[in-house]
This record gives sequence, C-alpha cells and structure tokens, in this order.
Amino acid sequence: MSTISKIEVITSMSKLTNLISELSKIGVRGVTVMQVLGCGVQMGTQEYEIEMNSTMELLPKQQINIVVETSKVDKILDIIKKELYTGHIGDGKIFVYGIDNVIRVRTGDEGTDAI
Repeated sequence: MSTISKIEVITSMSKLTNLISELSKIGVRGVTVMQVLGCGVQMGTQEYEIEMNSTMELLPKQQINIVVETSKVDKILDIIKKELYTGHIGDGKIFVYGIDNVIRVRTGDEGTDAI
C-alpha cells in the first residue's frame, strides 16, 4: 500500500476559504487549486430547475488537490466532507489516489520528505 496519497476534490466555487482554513489547522501544508468547468450526474441542472438537462451544461467548479501521507487521509476527508456539505446538488466529489513517489525538484528529496 502506498504511503502517500492524493486527494482530489471537485466542488462549487464558494467553499474554498473555510476549507483551506480548517485544513491549515490540522497541519496540511500545501494545496493546489484550479478553476475548472464540469458537471455531475445531473448534467449541470441547477437544483431549482424543474426538468433535468438533456445535454450537459458545464458549470464553474474548483478542483482542489492535496498530497499527504496516507495516514492523514481519513482525518482530512472528515474535514472536507464537513466543510463542503450543504445537502444540495453541487456539494462535490472527492477522489483518493495512491501515489508511487513524489520528488522535490529543488532538493531531490523523495517520498514523504518531498511533501
């Protein structure tokens, strides 16, 4: 099993500040955030719309990437779920991947030393 994991979160644009604040409190030292377009199973249908879209409508989202020691993943996932949950369409999705290696280019550090 990998000792390093990547957590990838796709969510609406409004939740970033509080999430980053809470992650900082538990010692997460780095994140990458990208603005992306996408839609889930509702195909971009807004919650207040009556009928589901017949073609996909891409909505503005943010993708948050975090690479951490695997031992910290469960705690981080708990915080992410708590901070993003509204119970409405668009709360997001979380993906967790095993990472084979990380290399810090500047120093040559590898593995957990590089994160």
